Amino acid sequence: MSEFLQILTHGRRLQGAVKDLSSEELEEVMAKLASIIESKKDKEKEEKKVQAEKQAKIVQIQEQLKAAGLSLDDLNESELISKIGKSGKKRPVKYKLVDSNGEPHFWTGIGRMPKIFSEALSNGIELDEFKI
Repeated sequence: MSEFLQILTHGRRLQGAVKDLSSEELEEVMAKLASIIESKKDKEKEEKKVQAEKQAKIVQIQEQLKAAGLSLDDLNESELISKIGKSGKKRPVKYKLVDSNGEPHFWTGIGRMPKIFSEALSNGIELDEFKI
């Protein structure tokens, strides 16, 4: 706990810390603290409201699961998850370039152009010449 909080939460230490303040200054501090307290209470009310709404939605979904004859285990089955996930298909290759060593280089035409293709284009070769 910081030193400020220790002073603020301990009666005698707080009294010693504010002994040089006038009653008007203390009332200003009290008003500021009251404002902070009110905003904190409002924030806590809002958080409780959000939690209650969240809990109500959870109960509603659980009731829907029961009505459908499903359980949480049914939702976690790997078959269902794999059907929802990506198909795993790769994009088709659109361009092929064979370098001076005879090695082929492929590019789908999507994303950043490979260096070997950009070098060939800078040497005056058209991209259409590499189409498959």
